Amino acid sequence: MNRLVVVSNRVALPGESRAGGLAVGLEAALRAHGGVWFGWSGKVVRDASGRLHEQTDGDVRYVTMDLNRPDHDAYYNGFANRTLWPLLHSRLDLVDYARETRAGYRRVNLLFAEKLAPLLRDDDLLWIHDYHLIPLAAMLRERGVGCRIGFFLHVPMPSADLVSALPEHGRLFSTLYAYDLVGFQTMRDADRFRTYARIFGGGSIEPDGSVTLPGGKRVDVGNFPIGIDAGRIAAQSAAAVGKPAVRALRESMSGRQLAIGVDRLDYSKGLPERFRAFGRYLERHPDERGRLTFLQIAPVSRGDVAEYRHLRDQLEGIAGHINGTHAEPDWTPLRYVNRNFGHATLTGFYRLASLALVTPLRDGMNLVAKEYVAAQNPENPGVLVLSMLAGAAAELDAALLVNPYDLDGVADAISRAASMPLPERRERWESMMRPITEFDIHAWCARFLERLARTTG
Repeated sequence: MNRLVVVSNRVALPGESRAGGLAVGLEAALRAHGGVWFGWSGKVVRDASGRLHEQTDGDVRYVTMDLNRPDHDAYYNGFANRTLWPLLHSRLDLVDYARETRAGYRRVNLLFAEKLAPLLRDDDLLWIHDYHLIPLAAMLRERGVGCRIGFFLHVPMPSADLVSALPEHGRLFSTLYAYDLVGFQTMRDADRFRTYARIFGGGSIEPDGSVTLPGGKRVDVGNFPIGIDAGRIAAQSAAAVGKPAVRALRESMSGRQLAIGVDRLDYSKGLPERFRAFGRYLERHPDERGRLTFLQIAPVSRGDVAEYRHLRDQLEGIAGHINGTHAEPDWTPLRYVNRNFGHATLTGFYRLASLALVTPLRDGMNLVAKEYVAAQNPENPGVLVLSMLAGAAAELDAALLVNPYDLDGVADAISRAASMPLPERRERWESMMRPITEFDIHAWCARFLERLARTTG
């Protein structure tokens, strides 16, 4: 069996919380194959970047690398999150075009390549993850690495014309052709990459969906919707109803229904639009006044980036206006919380909620949508209100699908979800649970790695 080598921006080390489904799935795949997990240590040091740390747990070897402050700021805070993140989420108005951070991004990817290449064998399966590390395979090939290399983009792939707005876009995105397999969340994302490769790479699209480039290099392309550990989350949510935080939330509702949103504080999540849509719900359905409380949990991320500080101020203003206009002495319609909660507690919150609002403006997949469904009580499930612009909408078409920009439409979906009869709620929930259970995180890992092992390059 081929050894598996996983490369990601961050590594989930032994003993750390495995809240994320991705970490759970990758760790399971590594243990099945035996292998290496390589990435940034999370440490920002004063001296030179590149110091390695190693530890072993069973058949898995964890290798992490430190970064110094200039490299971290240019690579992570800079090009990855101020240039690529908004570009890939179709927000050209927020893209930072600074060339300095682009050079830092390339410098850190070169450092990854220099430290990783000596660890690799020709029969390895190398799986590189996400937009932080797009050029890594090309740099490894330059160093003589010959093993099969796959790449998975966890975020959306924008259209070719949007990608072309990035100066020297071809220099970056053409490095994807060094991979043997490039995977995306949805068929739409995979098709956009194929179109980009045809227009800007001179590639031809083959009947099997692969791309053949001038000179004969073939790149396999596929869509692999990422899943969750559905059974684990279902059990976790059932057990979590007895947790003090979950009991306290239930008691604080005073018999009212709970609507919930859980998102990292990010402009791609459509939080201002969601807040305004909830305010519109209160205006359009005055007969339902006091029936529903909306809890939005939005832990702060990238708080040192100006766009995120502005977003936080904006949300606080909208929440204050809604509550100032509609609250009663015994009822606050919108509860807005910026703190983190443990994953088990969150699944308990999901189980309490009569509906979830998952309304990103653009999302590669959105696992909160799947986790909310998996966490429900099968006898009395809640309703998922889901953006049609999230990758999850392709699988969870039994949700109430909405356009997050259509505030009236989202408002009316909230009302419909809050009053949906039990038989319809059960039917929709069962329909969504089928793909969530069948295509879980373990099936996702297995499908990608089996496809990578079959590639011929």
